[in-house]
Amino acid sequence: MNPDARRAKVDSALPASQPRRRFLDYLLGTSAVATLAAIFYPIFKFMSPPQIVESTENSVVAAKLSEVPPNSGKIFKFGNKPGILVHTASGEFKAFSAVCTHLECIVQYRDDTKQIWCACHNGQYNLSGKNIGGPPPRPLEEYKVNTRGDDVVVTRG
Repeated sequence: MNPDARRAKVDSALPASQPRRRFLDYLLGTSAVATLAAIFYPIFKFMSPPQIVESTENSVVAAKLSEVPPNSGKIFKFGNKPGILVHTASGEFKAFSAVCTHLECIVQYRDDTKQIWCACHNGQYNLSGKNIGGPPPRPLEEYKVNTRGDDVVVTRG
């Protein structure tokens, strides 16, 4: 067989194998992409924080009157963040966000100093929510407090 006839025979065989070769390349490529997706998708989902839907509640029952004696405080849930209810020594109720404005630690009421205190870095707030000591850069968010029967109701803003 002469070289030209051999080349013609090879050239005539190529077009028939091209679609099969392209299909195999496509199959191999998509399986590689699927494998990479199966590896990296769970890692990505683990690394990204979940979406937290903010509660639309503007008021909650924070406590019963009997649960908070004078000169004490109580942490309560207000949407997806905690709040603190303080019953002052004079008998007045005050409520604030319980999230410290420094590093978002949870604050607590100290009856010995009559202040709201953050244990993380010794942040101190007075009973108006104003930062008076430590590293907190701004006051606590204050809520409105009402009593309805035996319930203490806290309302946002």
